Order: sequence, then C-alpha cells, then structure tokens
Amino acid sequence: MPEEDVKDQIRSLAEKMDSLEESVRMVSGPYSQLLEYLERFQKISSSYFRLIDLYQKYGEISPDLLMPGVKDHISREIVKILFERDGQNITQITDKLKERRGSSSRRIVRERLKMLEEKGIVTTKGSSRSKEYWLTERYVQKWYELLGLGAGKKEPEAKAPEGP
Repeated sequence: MPEEDVKDQIRSLAEKMDSLEESVRMVSGPYSQLLEYLERFQKISSSYFRLIDLYQKYGEISPDLLMPGVKDHISREIVKILFERDGQNITQITDKLKERRGSSSRRIVRERLKMLEEKGIVTTKGSSRSKEYWLTERYVQKWYELLGLGAGKKEPEAKAPEGP
C-alpha cells in the first residue's frame, strides 16, 4: 500500500506542476509581449534620435550624405529623383530635373548617370533603346543603415491607377 500512496502522491505532484506551469505561462504571456513592445519602441526611438543627430550635424537628412565624392548638384539631384521613384529613363529624369532646376539637358544627365554608375550608385536595366536607371541595392542598403532602419529593401514603386 505505501508504494501506491507514493505513486498517487507523485501523480498528484505532477498534475500540480503541470497546472503551475500553465499558470506561469498564462501570467508571463503579457509580460513577454510588453517586452517585445518595449524593444520595438527602443529601436524606433534610437532611430529617431539618430535622425535628429544627422540633421543637427548636416542641416538636412538627404541621400547626399552617402556621396561625399560627388560634388556637383546635378548628380545629387538625380540621386534624389531616383530615391523618389526608382526605375526612370533619361527623359523622365531630365524632365524632373528641369522642374527642379529650371534647365537641364539629356546630354548632361546622361554624363552624370554614367559617372554615378561608375561610382556604384546607379545601375541600368533594359536595352540600350529603353534603358532605365535604378539605385544600386548596395547604395539603398547604405541609406537604410545611415537612417538606422537596418536591413530594408526598396521595392520598385507600383504605378497608381489614373482616375477620372
């Protein structure tokens, strides 16, 4: 008989331990979720303070910060245009540059794009007749890292449907 009492006590203890484990799991759930929220908040606030620091140091937060070797304003504007909408051809870039600067020529834009391509900032896709210019993945990744956003991928923009 005493052997059966011991077995019953062990079963009873095992059931109580299972019940206790379940209770701890239920109680700790919200705390672990709260911890996740706090970690996310810390990451966001860290990125925010990083942006403030960049703005304070340089007076603006712009892709220019990643191009210290590129001094001319036209090339810097071209990169900004491609950040706004990647995958444009020379005509689209030239037109956008004209809107911003008042004047622009396809020849100068083509020269600047070639220079940006040589520096690894821009890449081309398509044939020689319908060539589009894109920011390189490496350059976009550097931009995300500068902003403190970690590993992010810039997806090509989907064209919005035109309304009446």
